[in-house]
Amino acid sequence: MTLERKIAAAFKMSDEAWLCHANPWSGWTRFTTVLPLLILAIWSRVWLGWWSLLPITGAVLWMWLNPHVFPKPRSTKHWISKGVLGERVWLNRDRVPVPQHHQRVPDFLNGIAAIGGVLVVWGLAVLSVWGVVFGYTLVTIGKLWYLDRMVWLYEEMKNVNSEYRSWLY
Repeated sequence: MTLERKIAAAFKMSDEAWLCHANPWSGWTRFTTVLPLLILAIWSRVWLGWWSLLPITGAVLWMWLNPHVFPKPRSTKHWISKGVLGERVWLNRDRVPVPQHHQRVPDFLNGIAAIGGVLVVWGLAVLSVWGVVFGYTLVTIGKLWYLDRMVWLYEEMKNVNSEYRSWLY
């Protein structure tokens, strides 16, 4: 079982949830709001003290709820939708192999995002604006490049697998 499948299971990502998450509103709001809200909520401990647990809880709740609150999209032909579908293909790579040229790059890009995540955590721990901003920038670059790679992966794999093809409408 891939790490991504374990994460998807923790988020209760059923077939229905994946389709809802392929809604551009879900994909873009998750991408653009989850980490900034979490950063702001954690930084708010400076002003709110223990009360910062409320916005932190709200940010974590939004992260978990986001893939479930939007309806299925009218179309999955949007770039972000294909990125989400590609993530689904990627997490399934132990069952349906992906082409060789896709096997290492996603892990590398997730590594860039992970390094950024470590910098964000460090920046939040020591209240370094530059640590948070630089880390967030790395997370964003890594994730956008990863999503672009997932679009490419999906575009290739939809022609190989009828289930994957059925996701595009």
